[in-house]
Amino acid sequence: MSRRPRIPCLLLPVLLLGPSAASALEGYRVYESTAATVNGEVLLLSEVAREACFLRCGAMPGTEPEALSLPEARDRLIADTLVLQEQKKLALGQVDNAVLAAWGKEALARMAACGSPCGAEVGPDPTREWVERKLLIREFLRQRVGVFVEVKDTEVERELRRHTDAGGGTDLTEDQVREQLHEAKVAQEVRNWFSRATSKARIVLSPLEGK
Repeated sequence: MSRRPRIPCLLLPVLLLGPSAASALEGYRVYESTAATVNGEVLLLSEVAREACFLRCGAMPGTEPEALSLPEARDRLIADTLVLQEQKKLALGQVDNAVLAAWGKEALARMAACGSPCGAEVGPDPTREWVERKLLIREFLRQRVGVFVEVKDTEVERELRRHTDAGGGTDLTEDQVREQLHEAKVAQEVRNWFSRATSKARIVLSPLEGK
């Protein structure tokens, strides 16, 4: 009776992962470095590097390129993770498909035109997923935080007077001033929300020195 060849235990996880993973490093699985854990959710170093690449290329429509270090990019990813965890818990916020299609198309064009070599290494699917994530975060914060922000008429009048006193006049309309005040208030409330969420979260950071 013939005996079946034994498979080394080290290779079993690789074979279960499929041919693409099994081909890595001549059959040995590559274990990714952990960059952080957020309430038990693991963030990988590759995810942090990809976040840094998207920001470096200014992939999100309406934004400018940002050159961030890995720790800074990790902070951004941690912030996004906190929002998405809360979004899943409350089931609040959704992405408009037409907006996603338009913004995803522009993001792909921005990545293709990016001067950084990393732009060519990120495929279309991860780029669209990243844009969808950013849009979902924006919509969640709008419904969770921005909807409660109110700008009073007295605040608009005071701001108009301030502009007039500072420059001898202003071309801004009341609606424009109200919008500016609203955006500033929303931004402050979002910062407050992040401060509260971070203080309650279980965040463990891994060393990034030399990476």
